[in-house]
Amino acid sequence: MQGDSPRQSQFALLRQRRFLPFFCTQLLGALNDNVFKIAFTSLVTYHTSRFEGVDGTTAAFLISAIFILPFVLFSATSGQIADKYDRAQLMRWVKRMEVAIMLVGALGFWYYSAPLLYLATFLMGLHSTLFGPAKYAYLPQHLKANELVGGNGLVQMATFVAILIGTIGGGELARQAADEAWWIGVVCLVLAGLGLLAAARVPPSPAPAPDLPVNWNPFTETARNLKLAGQDRTVFMGMLGISWLWFLGATFLASFFAFSRDVLFADQSVLTLLLTMFSLGIGAGALLCERLSGGRLELGLVPLGALGMTAFAVDLYLSSAALPILGYLQTLPQFLAQPTHWRILLDLWLLSLFAGIYSVPLYALIQSRSDPAYRARIIAANNILNALFMVLSAIMAMGLLAAGLNIPQLYGIAAVLNILMAAILFLSVPEFMSRFVRWSRLRRVNQENVND
Repeated sequence: MQGDSPRQSQFALLRQRRFLPFFCTQLLGALNDNVFKIAFTSLVTYHTSRFEGVDGTTAAFLISAIFILPFVLFSATSGQIADKYDRAQLMRWVKRMEVAIMLVGALGFWYYSAPLLYLATFLMGLHSTLFGPAKYAYLPQHLKANELVGGNGLVQMATFVAILIGTIGGGELARQAADEAWWIGVVCLVLAGLGLLAAARVPPSPAPAPDLPVNWNPFTETARNLKLAGQDRTVFMGMLGISWLWFLGATFLASFFAFSRDVLFADQSVLTLLLTMFSLGIGAGALLCERLSGGRLELGLVPLGALGMTAFAVDLYLSSAALPILGYLQTLPQFLAQPTHWRILLDLWLLSLFAGIYSVPLYALIQSRSDPAYRARIIAANNILNALFMVLSAIMAMGLLAAGLNIPQLYGIAAVLNILMAAILFLSVPEFMSRFVRWSRLRRVNQENVND
């Protein structure tokens, strides 16, 4: 990591080669992931009959689990690769791989072949698995100490802008091209090609451990990485905190497809709106962290984020638990004509905003307190935990829905579990709560000074 310098706006990084090509590369990759997944999931949810052997109700959870599985299997290996090889070169390798994967996906959309699309989903998960450690290890290698929070905020914002645009684009492509789904494959191929062009401009990022022998056994290396991460209790609990956020995020995002169709009785345009509100909220929360923290790593924001997530998950359950049953799917104007639905949208936006506030300090914590010699492997261990938690999320959701629970009840259970996880996190690392108290007092004093 480079040394400190006078603080400037985080957006100034977007004018610098050390950040902009990397930013565009990861933005385009995340965008392609989401266009592909949302289009595929929307097609099998609303046009199930076109795909043989697919259950439209649980397809979203299955697609999510397939995408996440490579993170469980290969994150440990990808962490070693990111420590052994130049990260910029690795990004270019991964982008070439993405173009090949999208050729498989294009064939899947052409033939409405669920097996081919499941395979492409798995391979896109592998692409993201390889890219993740290089991405998060790249930032502290090229950013100054007082730029790390802002840089992470921009990356988080870009990720969820990609989710937003991918959600709208993928949903609209699935709706407009339901009879000619090959267009979706063309769009994904173009995005992969643009990502490859952006990666070509990423500046060199020398490997910190070029002589590292790679252990190609994913199981023993996974155990080794988790043991390595566990050497620092605060970093490890930060990783658990991030993984829990991905558990919640996967639960909500995958549920929106069935929530829109079976609870709100709404069409695909409303589904797009739900996913849009969630994405906008997380992006706004990630950017807000820079202002709330004063450009520093502020762990006191983590309890604030956890409190907000719990409060609005509870209200989302309350606002959606007793909606009337309709015999038709509402259009977007019909949906927005109901005041109760505005409350649901506000709950989603605020829940995700606090999730963005919660996440950025935890990522910065892991990056700043990990040893540079094995930082990518620590991030790989974090990806493994994230993946395990997301797979558990899919298993829990499918199990609860199979047992007869509905989507609003799933949200209520998620809120209760969030309280339990927050208690574990903050009792294990008292620094989170002590920093929260200090941050709150400082904000109050600053406000009083402004008023005076």
